[in-house]
Amino acid sequence: MPEGEAKVGAGEPMDDWHPARLIPTVGIRGQEEQERRATSCLLAVMHAVPEFGHALLKELGAPKSTVIKTFAEVRFRDRDGKTIIPDGAIVCERAGRRWICLVEVKTGKAPLKDGQVSSYLDVARDNDFDGVLTISNQITASSGESPVTVDGRKLKRTSLWHFSWWRIITEAIVQSRYRGVADPDQAWLLGELIAYFDSEVSGTGGFQDMGDQWVSVRTAAHDNTLRASDPNAHVVAERWEEFSQYLCLGLAQDLGRSVTLPRPRKQSRAARLDELAKLLATDGVLEATLRVPDAVGDLTVRCDLRARQTLTSVTIKAPGEGRAKSRINWLIRQLSEAPGDLRIEAVYPNARETTGALLGQARDDVDCLIYRADPKREPRAFNVTLSRPMGKKRGKAEGSFVRETRTQTFAFYRDFIQDLKAWQARAPKLREEPESGSESSIPSPDPPPAGAPESREPGEAPDPFASLDSQPFAG
Repeated sequence: MPEGEAKVGAGEPMDDWHPARLIPTVGIRGQEEQERRATSCLLAVMHAVPEFGHALLKELGAPKSTVIKTFAEVRFRDRDGKTIIPDGAIVCERAGRRWICLVEVKTGKAPLKDGQVSSYLDVARDNDFDGVLTISNQITASSGESPVTVDGRKLKRTSLWHFSWWRIITEAIVQSRYRGVADPDQAWLLGELIAYFDSEVSGTGGFQDMGDQWVSVRTAAHDNTLRASDPNAHVVAERWEEFSQYLCLGLAQDLGRSVTLPRPRKQSRAARLDELAKLLATDGVLEATLRVPDAVGDLTVRCDLRARQTLTSVTIKAPGEGRAKSRINWLIRQLSEAPGDLRIEAVYPNARETTGALLGQARDDVDCLIYRADPKREPRAFNVTLSRPMGKKRGKAEGSFVRETRTQTFAFYRDFIQDLKAWQARAPKLREEPESGSESSIPSPDPPPAGAPESREPGEAPDPFASLDSQPFAG
């Protein structure tokens, strides 16, 4: 038999074969070619799969046109005669309205450039386009937040939007898995785009690591020598903000629902980063709260750099009925499969102190969670917390901060939050109907149930004074 030829019945040789892909990941030579391929693939699939394209563009205010027209490397001349070549353009037309935006793309670790984006905004304004869309691996809270800084006067008539590649991948996965694509060929095309973006070679990955300043900031926070004014603290705070959004989008990919970071409505990105940097310097903590629709509570991720522990927790509202002990048992029953080192904290109304114990201890003795100063006081809420050693390495490999924190976050949601149920009061019950033949001729202050099959009509009750009519009045 020729060398390399598989024997019949010797297993499945196809198990080791690589499937043919519409968008190959081989042959990419350098950053520029990587960006061109990513841009062309994305824009082509947005045109070919309108359901996916409109899912992305509706947030930008684009009309839902029958056809999404996409172009690569469009050329313009600025006011000085210099050639300007954005990576692409998107055109949507409907009911006489034409919506156009220019596209600027970066892949890998390449950051967007303020001057380049600013020049594209000038071109968009001069040509009366709607705006400029930037795409890179920089993750922001929304499309309205941009990682670049431009003159605010340029945004009076022209919009500036931003998508991270991780956001685009999430939208593609949610469309493919949960919303669905009606046309099977279009569904296959979208799957091929996801497969290409999933490859590290494409340069369109998610969050990579906490940055070059991570080790020095982590050490300073642990030693309590970090100051909020330290520029590196702000750099790490910005990376943590991106990582938090990365976790939200990752959960959205697996749940098919939008996962958000609840923020004060009027809080700016700069104010949010200042708040994170201050918390990092004063308490040595990085914290984020993830909100999953219809979950029993928000998922809080707290990385304590001084204790070198990562804590994931959820707050659950206690039942509104029953004694203190029965309310605590209500929670313990729901955690029957949870590990004993899960920490339970009971929060009581009008009390500064809480009671806490490990789940294993609470299972053996519920009284350890009772409020000692007033044993009859019912708990208002419970905090459930899982603590694990914090990852220390850079990158995304095993033992790294990014990988270990992500793994713990997803596991905490999967193993605890998604199965916990909020307390619900029992529905009120109708009164039992009296047995047949048990009615008395003596009138009752309570009428029969409204749902009784033979309930009396108003005015049919016996006259309570009828028996007195035949009796003479005394005296």
